[in-house]
Amino acid sequence: MGDQPYPLMRRAEPVMGTVVSFAVRVDGADCAAAVREAVSWLHDVDARFSPYRSDSEVSLIDAGLLSVDQASADLRQVLGLCDQVIARTDGYFTTRPWGHFDPSGLVKGWAVQRAADILLGHGLVDHSVAGGGDVQVHGLRGPGRPWVVGIADPHRPGTVLSTVPLTDGAVATSGTAERGAHVVDPHTGRAASELASLTLVGRELTWVDACATAALAMGRAALAWVSEHKDLQALAVDAAGQASWTDGWPGSRPVRT
Repeated sequence: MGDQPYPLMRRAEPVMGTVVSFAVRVDGADCAAAVREAVSWLHDVDARFSPYRSDSEVSLIDAGLLSVDQASADLRQVLGLCDQVIARTDGYFTTRPWGHFDPSGLVKGWAVQRAADILLGHGLVDHSVAGGGDVQVHGLRGPGRPWVVGIADPHRPGTVLSTVPLTDGAVATSGTAERGAHVVDPHTGRAASELASLTLVGRELTWVDACATAALAMGRAALAWVSEHKDLQALAVDAAGQASWTDGWPGSRPVRT
């Protein structure tokens, strides 16, 4: 039947403090080898960028034992990308949350996007790679069928607030449901608490994930900021449970509470 989903290879890999899930269309290419390469990349990123590993580059820089000039080309690239996000978000993104060097607000999205690029490099054009609420997809789930990404309701665990059909694009959510108010507003030095969650939809997860972190720090001003950037769309849920979204939000409309 033409409307049936493609057969998928699935793998869930614990890495970077979360679980990264792969769903890859089985179409004759060596899916297993491609996914193994992508998983190896994610573990390498974890080893070099984790702020929780004392021997990572990030921890060594934070401790003053390694300079940025001595760091890997990947880390220097990440910092260059961070600088672009800082400029784009009017300083609401930071590489020094809570006074410590930590570019994690960009690293996970960048790493997951690169994992998806590895699959593309192997000719696997229909796939989804998801890690901790952040998703990069390419191609289709089945003939004429986009991937569908569910957005969790931060106030109702296990409940889907909205669904977003997507072919080539990315979704990222930043919020307080799992880790509490952990995102800092760099302008005040205080935890961002006006929003319970902020979800962005765009093209590339590197930017979408980092901008979602920054937009959460903006609080109620986030939707106005997103509306000025036509490559992004947003869904926000405030601390009281009220949902709001940009005019071009591509997902289903939540019922306002």
